[in-house]
Amino acid sequence: MLDLISHPVGHVVAMKASGVLTAKELQRAIDAIEAAKRAHPRVSMLAEIDGLRLMTLPALMKDIGYGLSQLGDLERYHRAAVVTDQNWIKHIAHLEERLFKAIEVRTFPKHDYAAAMAWAGELPKGDHESPEEDGYHGA
Repeated sequence: MLDLISHPVGHVVAMKASGVLTAKELQRAIDAIEAAKRAHPRVSMLAEIDGLRLMTLPALMKDIGYGLSQLGDLERYHRAAVVTDQNWIKHIAHLEERLFKAIEVRTFPKHDYAAAMAWAGELPKGDHESPEEDGYHGA
């Protein structure tokens, strides 16, 4: 199961995954990411993963296909926060961080959920949509 979660910052796509993940559910997440990319120059993601057992084969194929299609667009992504207490998910997240150097990937234990939400919401200086958010207040 995959549910989209609201996040107070518009450039963050947040979701919670558990149990069995289907291709239809994954498509909702992909659609949310694409909508965020249309609305913002850079996007971040937060994934709370709790009790995820497996992805169906069509979901796995969709995930791999979408991931490969994004390789030429990695500069549009800023951060990925992974909230989990599952060690195997943490290992996958650390592997992805090594593979996709353009994206900051960080894992958080479930009890640090608020810190993960805040971290995912930060943008690097110069990437905010208004100059005031980067510290410029006019001359």
